[in-house]
Amino acid sequence: MLIKSVNGKSPVIPDDCYVAENATIVGDVLLGKSCSVWFNAVIRGDVNSITIGDKVNIQDGAIIHCTYQKHATVIGNNVSIGHNAIVHGCVVKDNVLIGMGAIVMDNCVIESNSIIAAGSVVTQNTIVPSGTIFAGVPAKWVKDLDTSDFAGEIERISNNYVMYSGWFKNED
Repeated sequence: MLIKSVNGKSPVIPDDCYVAENATIVGDVLLGKSCSVWFNAVIRGDVNSITIGDKVNIQDGAIIHCTYQKHATVIGNNVSIGHNAIVHGCVVKDNVLIGMGAIVMDNCVIESNSIIAAGSVVTQNTIVPSGTIFAGVPAKWVKDLDTSDFAGEIERISNNYVMYSGWFKNED
């Protein structure tokens, strides 16, 4: 793993987190408890801060970045960032699933208990209301979470990633 300081700021990673051998975490990054950062993921806090809550998984190939002198990135608790997703200069609140390959752009707010579907592009300044599923390019409301087959998936995926990370931590 590449853990690197930038401009005097160093990542803070609790001991109970799992960081894959080829993940990169640089600069002003604060991870919460029970997080996992998977293979080829990049969390780049070089131009602004990145704060990540508890029980967050940053899956393979995902990129978390921020915007110089404008937008920090803040991710809440119990969040899953899917494979190859990009989360950039935005706020993602608690209990959110960002699907595989989705892009969340600057100054967006993804409110709690929401899903961004795989492959979606949440364009700059979009607010995703709590309890909704957004999909498409550009991402738009498609349905409320409580009327979908995905209710409960956010918690299930987050819990699974805590379990998966345990498998890897026990191999070291």
